[in-house]
Amino acid sequence: MANCHDLFQKFYDEVKLTPSKEDSLKTAREAIREKIRNYFKNTMKENHPKFYGQGSYAMSTIINPLDGEYDIDDGIYLQNLDLNKLKWPVPETVHNWIYNAVKGHTNENPIDKRTCVRVIYSGQYHVDLPIYGMFSNVPYLAEREEAGWHVSDPRAVTDWFKNEVKDKGEQLRKVVRYLKAWKDNKSKLRELPSGLVLTILAVNNYEKSDRDDGSFAGTVRNIYNQMLSSSTILNPVDSSEHLSDRITESQMENFKVKLSTLLSNASEALKEDSKEKACRKWKKEFGDRFPKCEDLKENGGPLRTSAPALLRDDSRSA
Repeated sequence: MANCHDLFQKFYDEVKLTPSKEDSLKTAREAIREKIRNYFKNTMKENHPKFYGQGSYAMSTIINPLDGEYDIDDGIYLQNLDLNKLKWPVPETVHNWIYNAVKGHTNENPIDKRTCVRVIYSGQYHVDLPIYGMFSNVPYLAEREEAGWHVSDPRAVTDWFKNEVKDKGEQLRKVVRYLKAWKDNKSKLRELPSGLVLTILAVNNYEKSDRDDGSFAGTVRNIYNQMLSSSTILNPVDSSEHLSDRITESQMENFKVKLSTLLSNASEALKEDSKEKACRKWKKEFGDRFPKCEDLKENGGPLRTSAPALLRDDSRSA
């Protein structure tokens, strides 16, 4: 059977951020933080917030998007709110604080979204700034309109993911990035679930292998089987929150259809004796960023995974 592990490694280098891009994003984030600190100190005469990175940037699962615009999240934790939560200002007020603090930071005006304030670096990336207040050591997100202040703890999700990687190994992080890159290539026509949902599904269904193509295929199979059994996707640190409620019925059906096609191509790729033919199966799913399939050196062999049963009859468990 064809071994495409080396092609996956090249693909991984293509979709992950380069060190220079990581430095650029970090510099932009720090500049925004300093602008907010100065606004609270010099204009509002209040204690400035604390900041905690969250989302894919904090988890180190961010990818190079096909449209070229990165999305990073930086949580703002206010330090000037009353100890009595009943005396907190409405979310619209604290959104205005942050909006005014970052206004003029780039050539484009910030966007005051429902759950965050967005700073736009045109054609490069945008930084989303969700705003939190702490009450009894519990973080509350300032969400505009009807939702208001409500419990939300993205730091706990980030810690959960990092612990899962520590326990299961760095290949898990790679599988998450492969899944996000697949979504990026397939989301042109119809929307697929968020990166957070894909991350949770990958962690809960991860299959370890000595090869990345085998690990990815096994994880996809497990995800597909889970979705056939139940479409419910829970927040891993708050089981009362059903993340699947954010996915419309049509989006969920579209996801299952695309997963089925992905699983079919992945299974066929693992069965192929020809590395070139296997590569073309993967390229159907990942797009042009996946390595070229011509003149490949054949390096087949058995596939060892953590699965208790065979992925297909040509691959075996460890």
